[in-house]
Amino acid sequence: MNILAIGDVVGSIGCNFLRSHLPAVKKMKGIDLVIANGENSADGNGLTPASVHHLFDSGVDVITSGNHSFRRRESYDLYDSCPALLRPANFPSSAPGKGFEVIDLGRIQVGVLNLIGVVYMESMESPFDAADRILSAGVPKITLVDFHAEATGEKRSLAYYLDGRVTAVFGTHTHVQTADETILPGGTGYLSDLGMTGPIQSVLGVKPELIIQKMRTKMPVRFDLADGDCRIDGAVFSIDEKTGKTISIERLQIL
Repeated sequence: MNILAIGDVVGSIGCNFLRSHLPAVKKMKGIDLVIANGENSADGNGLTPASVHHLFDSGVDVITSGNHSFRRRESYDLYDSCPALLRPANFPSSAPGKGFEVIDLGRIQVGVLNLIGVVYMESMESPFDAADRILSAGVPKITLVDFHAEATGEKRSLAYYLDGRVTAVFGTHTHVQTADETILPGGTGYLSDLGMTGPIQSVLGVKPELIIQKMRTKMPVRFDLADGDCRIDGAVFSIDEKTGKTISIERLQIL
């Protein structure tokens, strides 16, 4: 089977670009399931009911998130009412929603686990411990992990820790696609970061001049999203349904 994982979708411009291209990509690549990180899908970051439903209606099957999961208060109830909308599993248990879901495709079940890093980010439960907790409760043979983290060292460490125990580990958060796709010795597919879905001429989706102003002056700046031509970053994980192992990984950049 083929699972498409899509990098952080940025704002309404990213959502609209995804909607215009996703059906063709799914058909061309024979995609069985689509996972997209939507924590920046609302304009100004975070997610809203409108951006979540836009992604689902566009053909996304599972939406993961990260450090901006709860940026918008109007999204809180969504995490409890939409089973396929995930927040990192290592958030405190008092947070709305959950970090793991099983998707029933009829012939097979697929688990999706969302975790967040703790290196250079807010303190949370160890992602290693959270992964152990979820996996020990039992997961489908095919289970993928969106690890929303800053440090590549933390991402690679978790991937090796989970090697042979999950199907794939892919990173999100940095908005820059990496070129280190690999299949680890135990059969787990890995990519440090999927990249970003949004405006090309930007700094992580934001107008460059605003980021430059912030970097130079250290003063508060409103981060307005850039516009213009967009791209979709992601990767297709081809998986052996009998073993749950990754067979191949194909990075995608759709302009």
